[in-house]
Amino acid sequence: MANHGEPLIMGLAPEDADVLCVFVHGRTQSPEDMIEQVIGRLSVRSVSFCLPRAAEKSWYAARATDALTEATRSELGTSLDYLHGLAGALRQAGGRDKPLLIGGFSQGACLSLEYAMTYGPWNGAMVNLTGCRVGQSSDTRPERDLDGMPVYLTGSDQDPWIPVHAFAEASEALGRARARLRCELFPGRTHQASEMEVAALDAMLQDLAEGSRPFRRVAA
Repeated sequence: MANHGEPLIMGLAPEDADVLCVFVHGRTQSPEDMIEQVIGRLSVRSVSFCLPRAAEKSWYAARATDALTEATRSELGTSLDYLHGLAGALRQAGGRDKPLLIGGFSQGACLSLEYAMTYGPWNGAMVNLTGCRVGQSSDTRPERDLDGMPVYLTGSDQDPWIPVHAFAEASEALGRARARLRCELFPGRTHQASEMEVAALDAMLQDLAEGSRPFRRVAA
């Protein structure tokens, strides 16, 4: 797989932002698609966004639910290294004390989840809109202690790429990793980011920008 491309940078400059965000597009998509489908629908303004760009619009060739092969591990490793470099550069420019939200949609959500299991936790949160672990439960995969890091994971019973069993396995893996986890399954939703999912991301970014931890509002 070719080298990944230049990311799209938008929002505030990292040094001027209250929160930093790396948001990863899905297969066959681009950063521009994420602006239209997710980022452009947010209301929070005090964010510096970095939108990674995959070579040939794919982070790895296999389906997320396929068994891991050496080729997939290699492609996944290249994509994780690229994402790690972008996240590090954003934190370096903005200040390592600033909260960082890493997330994505579809294949980008899966890549973000693998990033957390490889490099997490960090000061901030993770959002996986229609995501799961890459590979199968019988595969050897990294498992980090996420130490209470807030994570939002979504799925749908009608999604053609991430079936419910993969969504459920991801939630179990995040539970074992001690994430502070919020899961939502949207019956009948097609392969897209719904208004409720975008609103949840918006609220998480706002909480981080205000210096609060996402999901802090717990009913008595």
